[in-house]
Amino acid sequence: MTLGAKYANARFLGSTSAFSQYRKKIAVANLFQKYGFPSSLIPSFLSRNPSLLQAPLPQLHHSLTTLFSLRIPQNDIVSLLTTNPSLLHHSFYHTLQSRLPHLQTRFPTLSPSTLLNLLLSSTKLHLDPLQLSPKLNALKTDFAFSDATVASILEGFPDVVVTGENEIASVIDFLSGFGIPRDEIDLVVRSFPRVLALGVEQRLMPLFREIKELGFSNREMRSEISRDPRILGMEIGELTRCLRLIESLKCRESIKERVIGSGLMRACFEVKLRVDCLCGYGLTRRDALKVIWKEPRVICYEVGDVERKVEFLVQRMKCSVECLAEVPKYLGVNFEKQIVARYSVVECLRGKGAIGFEFGLKDLVMPSRLRFYNLYVKPYPECEKIYGRFSGCGVQVKTKHPAGLWKLFKPQKFAERDEDVESVRSFMESLV
Repeated sequence: MTLGAKYANARFLGSTSAFSQYRKKIAVANLFQKYGFPSSLIPSFLSRNPSLLQAPLPQLHHSLTTLFSLRIPQNDIVSLLTTNPSLLHHSFYHTLQSRLPHLQTRFPTLSPSTLLNLLLSSTKLHLDPLQLSPKLNALKTDFAFSDATVASILEGFPDVVVTGENEIASVIDFLSGFGIPRDEIDLVVRSFPRVLALGVEQRLMPLFREIKELGFSNREMRSEISRDPRILGMEIGELTRCLRLIESLKCRESIKERVIGSGLMRACFEVKLRVDCLCGYGLTRRDALKVIWKEPRVICYEVGDVERKVEFLVQRMKCSVECLAEVPKYLGVNFEKQIVARYSVVECLRGKGAIGFEFGLKDLVMPSRLRFYNLYVKPYPECEKIYGRFSGCGVQVKTKHPAGLWKLFKPQKFAERDEDVESVRSFMESLV
């Protein structure tokens, strides 16, 4: 065979291999989409886990079928697979089939998702899940946790199976010594199981010391811990930064009252939640704090609303999350009335070729409603229904007063008499 023929043969084999790999990727993507994976997440999921493309397709199909046969909600399975792709590995599939029935028999009160987390944790730690009964019994008997709390611990903090009993006891004793009743400790651990992983000397004591130095009373601390135990997971110094941010806010008094309406300590924790939310989408912690300081209305919105705005910005508007540092006002405006409505108008105009310049996030958010209407809606009648703010199409105009109120201001009408007419006439003639 000549050199040219060998080169052509190798090129043909390479192109055939690439084509078959592409077909395999499409088949795997279709399989995940069939089982409820969002199509937008599949490419990144497969790129992070290339081993799934090497696995046989029937094996992936059997693994997914087995997982969904456990009657776990679809969203929970998608979340589990995103964070733990090892659920689809061949070794775990055999462990699941061999161990899960025994676990269901031994722990009938635990949900399938909890048992799945238990299997995952024991596999990572190279433990036999059937030998965990003493540990689970200790959580119920020695620490008097309820069944619901034990299930929450295994789901939220499965590494509890290797956590020493002395460490767990020290956390419980510390919370009890602070004045939290025993039944409330059960609720605290159920809501925030990872509190059992926090060392008393390393985390809890310095955190409580910091809170006291900031001027908060024990009563406020107990109230906030009972309200949302996740506050125990704050890093050392994080509460101080959040408090300094709130104290330095330069905004309208009405907004500041809404921010601190539930208490200053609660406001600090709300700031922390929104900082974590923005950092989860790729912002640095410094930029996230800067965004919240410039646009304090973010604190007044729920975390879910903030997530919805950021996802709309990234997925539909195709903007980077760093744009928020330049236009923080985006997170402070109404999502449906201003963001969605305005961007729908922009999409319509782009489709018609009516926008001949680069339309940025600042152009979308900064103009007032009337200015945006005059610039982008009024010249194009087809955008009237999309915007709907000043067009009057489908918008009900609210009156300032209740219906029928004008009758109360109508002057009383009296019957005219001949004597009155003559008196008025004579008076007018005297003036002439």
